[in-house]
Amino acid sequence: MASRFAFAGLIVVGVTIAIGAAQNAPAGQTAPAGQAPADAQTPVAPCGPNLADSKNVAKDSRCFELRTYVVQPGSSLDLLHARFRDHTNALFAKYGMTVIGYWHPTNKPDTLIYMLAYKDRQARDEAWKAFNADPDWVRVRKEMNVSLKVDSVFMSATDYSPMK
Repeated sequence: MASRFAFAGLIVVGVTIAIGAAQNAPAGQTAPAGQAPADAQTPVAPCGPNLADSKNVAKDSRCFELRTYVVQPGSSLDLLHARFRDHTNALFAKYGMTVIGYWHPTNKPDTLIYMLAYKDRQARDEAWKAFNADPDWVRVRKEMNVSLKVDSVFMSATDYSPMK
């Protein structure tokens, strides 16, 4: 895989995709707003440190998750941004999720892309489980409902990446 790619004007150097799109919603379906889709048929994508079968991956890499949210017709991108700005960021911090950044692709006006980092895949899964069960999140998700198509890509840093 290429070690350099660009999106929305950002260049990412030295990130290897461990397994892409491991938790995509099945075609034509959307996940509940703000939740990672659960698909029992999809294998768990490894990411993070000490991936035995991954040549060129840093032994001390965190688990990176690149998430893409496409707002479905009839829903509001502005509401999604407000939800992240006013509620989701604090909840991510509460559950140990490190926000690397948020991007609004200028050529896809209905889309929000963001990246999170975790100690490893297990920490990621535990954080999302706790996040999705948080009473404040359950309330906010209901009050600020946005219909989304969610795509998730799991990555580990290469051994030569400046960011691990």
